[in-house]
Amino acid sequence: KGELERCGAQAGGRLRVNFDRYLEPAGPRLPHATEIVNVVATLAGTQAEAKDRLYVVSGHYDSRATEVLDADASAPGADDDASGTAAVMELACVMARHRFDATLVFMAVAGEEQGLFGSTHWAEQAHQNSLDVAGMLTNDIIGSSRAEDGRIDSGQVRLFAEGIPALKEMPDRLRTLIATGGENDSPSRQLARHVKEIGERYVANFRVNIIQRRDRYLRGGDHIPFLARGYAALRFTEPNEDFRHQHQDVRTRDGVQFGDLPQFVDYEYTARVARVNGAALASLALAPAAPQKVEMDAVELENDTVLHWKANREPDLRGYRVVWRETSAALWEHAAFVGNVTQYTARGLSKDNYFFGVQAVDRDGNISVASYPAPLRH
Repeated sequence: KGELERCGAQAGGRLRVNFDRYLEPAGPRLPHATEIVNVVATLAGTQAEAKDRLYVVSGHYDSRATEVLDADASAPGADDDASGTAAVMELACVMARHRFDATLVFMAVAGEEQGLFGSTHWAEQAHQNSLDVAGMLTNDIIGSSRAEDGRIDSGQVRLFAEGIPALKEMPDRLRTLIATGGENDSPSRQLARHVKEIGERYVANFRVNIIQRRDRYLRGGDHIPFLARGYAALRFTEPNEDFRHQHQDVRTRDGVQFGDLPQFVDYEYTARVARVNGAALASLALAPAAPQKVEMDAVELENDTVLHWKANREPDLRGYRVVWRETSAALWEHAAFVGNVTQYTARGLSKDNYFFGVQAVDRDGNISVASYPAPLRH
């Protein structure tokens, strides 16, 4: 908190830093009721029409040893997750010197290893207060470029993005997504496409590898409480985890060093992942909001595709861009700027053969995340 306050003061006091604290009751991984404290730094947006739109980025500052309930053993947590926490703090310090239309929230959360406690509390409070969290990025284990077999892979980062969530009861919006073949067009997948495009544009020779999964196989992180409440949320993680340096007591066995120690962190690699975050967050917070109420005509049998949407409110809006791709493609392949209108007909492009999206564009060329159209039946 002190370091973030120092950065905020150097930036003219525009970074508001506070503790988000509450009492977590005892549970399977928490023998006693414990105060959980998140450190939250907020950089308020400067555009009246955009300041209530939030983008959240997090790392967790707790760590663990081999035994999850061992509160006495050394657990340095250099990669998991001092790397993510350091990235978030540096992002806050750098970005506080600049102005953005939308609001950025930088969080160092607690209790991830014991059950995603801190992030769950913040996400639930956001949900109860109807906050407009337009996107969330968590950085968890972003500090090593070395695989367990010694290979060095410093040229990419994994970005986990959920498609259709595993819910007992499916709401209408998800049912519509499946009915129209949009399993790969969830809000999180749209956010991931945007982060990949911007990250690779501004960080040279670095790949943002979208993994079409909520997280690593049957594992979790601090983005999951946001996903559970309907927010678009993603996870950054290094390409190859070395489990000798994760969730391990510090020890040497047969000449092999175990433990999550600073000596195994690649600081330049961590910085590159932080730069991807920074580029993506800046782009998101400068761009207009993703268009709302995007719909596709589904009345007539025709080979053209007609799209409608609600006009954005931003005063610096230039217009809209329609993007499309073949149904087998993971990323947008084509784009057309269509002007400051709320309807567009893509002539000769059948909705049977392509997926479509609509993006908002401002006068500086900043482009929003794409919105996937729902069917419009008159």
